[in-house]
Amino acid sequence: MKKPSFSVQLLSIVSGILIAFCGVSIQSEEKADSYYTTKVPSRDGIGKVYMGREISHTVSAHAIRWLERPEREGEENPSQVMDQLELKGDETIADIGAGSGYFTFLLAPYVPEGKVIAIDIQQEMLDFLEAKKKLHKAANVETLLGTIEDTKLPENSTDLVLMVDAYHEFSHPREMMESVVEGLKPGGRVVLLEYRAEDPSVPIKPLHKMTVKQVKAEMTAVGLEFVELKDFLPAQHFLVFQKPTNK
Repeated sequence: MKKPSFSVQLLSIVSGILIAFCGVSIQSEEKADSYYTTKVPSRDGIGKVYMGREISHTVSAHAIRWLERPEREGEENPSQVMDQLELKGDETIADIGAGSGYFTFLLAPYVPEGKVIAIDIQQEMLDFLEAKKKLHKAANVETLLGTIEDTKLPENSTDLVLMVDAYHEFSHPREMMESVVEGLKPGGRVVLLEYRAEDPSVPIKPLHKMTVKQVKAEMTAVGLEFVELKDFLPAQHFLVFQKPTNK
């Protein structure tokens, strides 16, 4: 029997590689698509639904003044948040969806032997942050441009991830949280502050609020363990989760 020519063999090999690659790509896309459904967008939503929750629009860089408003201390008690985080001083903290860096620069003095990584997907926010960094002379603050699917945190590098009124806006929450889990050290914590959807008196648009039940469902779906709920804030839940120590 005549052996196939070299060119035929090469074509066969290349075809096999392409088929394998495309198969992985298609499977990956199918997996991602399986997390989400779509609907007619509501007034403040993008029409994309994750685990029964419609994802809200993202607050743009035009909201910097609102994020930096002086009334925020009285409205949200961020000083109490710092105390409740129980920081030791040498942690690596990721402030994801950092925005203007309001919480980033509150955190920095609490970790003089560590650092705070401010992550956002909007370069305008990070530019504002860099200017604030110079003003505050905060040498332990770093900025990092993420994507809608990836925090860009190095694997097993972070002790604490803080997300303040940000998670509900992630357009790809499943992928982002898988990225968070990968970036956390074993035993590392995730703390979410989200406006209480259970409380109709909280004057925030519905899609910018979350219930405890919904947050728990979405965090446990990526392998995080629920630690505790603290409702000491005027309008927000303070939820703590942890990456298992065996991961």
